[in-house]
Amino acid sequence: MKLALAPMEGLVDVHMRTLLTRSNAFDYCVTEFLRITNQLLPERVFTRICPEALNNWQTPSGTPVHLQLLGGEPQPMAENACRGVELGAPVIDVNFGCPSKFVCNSVGGSILLKSPDNLFNVLSAMRKAMPAHIPLTAKMRLGYEDKSLAIENAQAVEAAGASMLCIHARTKVEGYKPPAHWEWIAKVKENVAIPIMANGEIWTVDDYLTCREVSQCEDIMLGRGAIATPDLALQIRNQQLSTPYQADSWAQQLEDLLWMLNTTVDSGNIKFAADRMKQWLAFFKMRHTCAEVFFEKIKRVKNHNELKQLITQELERFT
Repeated sequence: MKLALAPMEGLVDVHMRTLLTRSNAFDYCVTEFLRITNQLLPERVFTRICPEALNNWQTPSGTPVHLQLLGGEPQPMAENACRGVELGAPVIDVNFGCPSKFVCNSVGGSILLKSPDNLFNVLSAMRKAMPAHIPLTAKMRLGYEDKSLAIENAQAVEAAGASMLCIHARTKVEGYKPPAHWEWIAKVKENVAIPIMANGEIWTVDDYLTCREVSQCEDIMLGRGAIATPDLALQIRNQQLSTPYQADSWAQQLEDLLWMLNTTVDSGNIKFAADRMKQWLAFFKMRHTCAEVFFEKIKRVKNHNELKQLITQELERFT
């Protein structure tokens, strides 16, 4: 059984990957997508989106990092996949799931699901160009407007030579609205031979267990649930081992928040540091009453120093 950390644009950057993989509960994580248009990108672009490339494509805790590309033109995608391999990427993943209007309007992400030929053409060009020993994987939604092509799209991914497919159990139109249609992943799984990984609406250990049962998938990818509950993967691992585990307290999550704020500022991203922490807190409050109260206290704070002081004061209350 594999447990993976999902690629989430604007959420799971190098710092979030560092924090969420520190317990070694994830088998691997995936970068935010690297947008490919019509040219071969320079090395610096790859290392900017994946600084772990300078650490043998691993997070500081040793968790492997896979490179995700997004685009709809077969030749540029193939060329950039080879560039990623040259730089040491252990796996190349392709994004057929992003629901962003901007991305879809520029022929990328989930809009390609309108025709299985799109997926086949992109992936087959990449597979032919890449070294045979480097895995090529893909992530898709169940469809664009509806699920009528879900099975055909998955079969196209398989026929093109991908070795694994992760399925987010919603269409582009459904966005992130519950429920996730895990039963559709099971339908797809019956019609392809490559491994399928399930993703979508897994917020708790119980969700994880239900998803595995309904989707009939051994392998699971955690997305927003891991952002809202940073130790969710560790909770799942301990459940598998029937090992008693005390979930992280609100104080621990405040320490995580403080670490992330300091790390973001130290990396030079001072202008957006406070907003980035409030974005994360918005996920915390989905799971914690304390987070909801604290979010109301800080939601108008713009200065990172003021936010740091408020987090420190809140942490002192709970330790």
